[in-house]
Amino acid sequence: MFLTITTTGTAENPATDLGFLLHKHPGKAQGFATSHGTAHVLYPEATAERCTAALLLEIDPVALVRQGQGKGRGGAPDAALAQYVNDRPYAASSLLAVALGSVFRSALKGQCTARPELPERALPLRVEIPVLPARGGPELVQRLFGPLGWASVAADPVRLDERFPEWGDSRYVRLVLEGELRLADVLRQLYVLLPVLDDAKHYWVAPDEIDKLLRAGEGWLAGHPEHQLITARYLARRWSLTREAMARLELTRLAEADGSEVEEIDNAVDETQDTEERPVPLAVQRREAVLAALHTAGAQRVLDLGCGQGQLVQALLKDTAFTEIVGVDVSMRALSIASRRLRLDRLGERQAARVTLLQGSLAYTDKRLAGYDAAVLSEVIEHLDLPRLPALEYAVFGAARPRTVLVTTPNVEYNVRWESLPAGRVRHHDHRFEWTREEFRGWAATVAARYGYEAEFRPVGPDDPEVGPPTQMAVFTLNSPTETATETATETATETPKEGRAA
Repeated sequence: MFLTITTTGTAENPATDLGFLLHKHPGKAQGFATSHGTAHVLYPEATAERCTAALLLEIDPVALVRQGQGKGRGGAPDAALAQYVNDRPYAASSLLAVALGSVFRSALKGQCTARPELPERALPLRVEIPVLPARGGPELVQRLFGPLGWASVAADPVRLDERFPEWGDSRYVRLVLEGELRLADVLRQLYVLLPVLDDAKHYWVAPDEIDKLLRAGEGWLAGHPEHQLITARYLARRWSLTREAMARLELTRLAEADGSEVEEIDNAVDETQDTEERPVPLAVQRREAVLAALHTAGAQRVLDLGCGQGQLVQALLKDTAFTEIVGVDVSMRALSIASRRLRLDRLGERQAARVTLLQGSLAYTDKRLAGYDAAVLSEVIEHLDLPRLPALEYAVFGAARPRTVLVTTPNVEYNVRWESLPAGRVRHHDHRFEWTREEFRGWAATVAARYGYEAEFRPVGPDDPEVGPPTQMAVFTLNSPTETATETATETATETPKEGRAA
């Protein structure tokens, strides 16, 4: 298997900077052992004007068969001869993708210790793979790489035999990509799309492949027009994994739909003129109300579910009453911003030990979330479609079962107090519903009864005598911390909660 990456440069920005990005010196030829052969990195040319790095993957067919024995591989032939005689030693596939991830690990992560500024620079790049399986032909190659910023995507079919043109084309193409992109983005695209085009993997696809896919697809996969096909093929059409990955991608897409580098969704409309004294933002009032409720509950180990960019986690970290804080979000981008906000890389050892950021979907149970004093769902539930709400209820109240659960959500009745908010509109474009006080209390009472909690309701923000507060909060307290809800949860987890007002 063979792949080349070529760039051009100038005296000020020499093309040999490619060596810094790949962490491989242009003056050396290096070999790296893999479980299925040897990966060689060499530079056919390396000048200031033009530099080419080549990855040559030399496959040992016997080692490949031995590695696969007893593990199974979707779509692989079972015949003994077919195990040894196949296209894998010659055509780019998941073997090459794994080698990319291993040999160019730092480059794929966008890390360059020697020249930290280089990974963020877009370079004029040309990527060539002479033989690439493409189940779907050149058209599919265009559909996969076309939306990713390449100026040119060429996928020339490889003839079955040049001597017999009447035999037609094989399922292989010669791929050439040209454009100005960051090298890390290019490597992540190849890491995902090579096995997708081959529509097969040389190893068993386990649940941890979802995390690999989402890490490599961060920033481009959620918005890709073919994200469903990419996800299904990457996960070898294991539909349980595909459904989970699609759910997490959808939440990522929604979280990033507004390109949100914004501080936070306030769920309020600002009508204050610059000359007026600005009131305390509703987001700040929510955090203060949550902190007060956590203190009242005596919580020390706290989950922030749907933590977003880490505003509440930051407030919790400043309060020494909270000894362990875990922020959970489906968006890796949001978690990355939260990490920068919290300056996790600069925290002292004792402070750093108090906080953990985890990627995960609240629509699925997660053993990592069990055993905590309290969980906070601040402005989270309204971002879910109503049919998906029971899954969240079971994951939090039925499986994780913290002693206290705090849920805040907008009060739709209060919307009339903002004249600039058009009638019938919700406060944020991603809200799937906004509930009245009656609807919220009905939902909370149903959940509390189902999972063995007591629900108490508190206003957040000014409590208008006619329409109530802008934000409503429910405080759920577990009736008996030692009680389990396995039987009732199993019977009722699929029931539809009381219908609220859908956006």
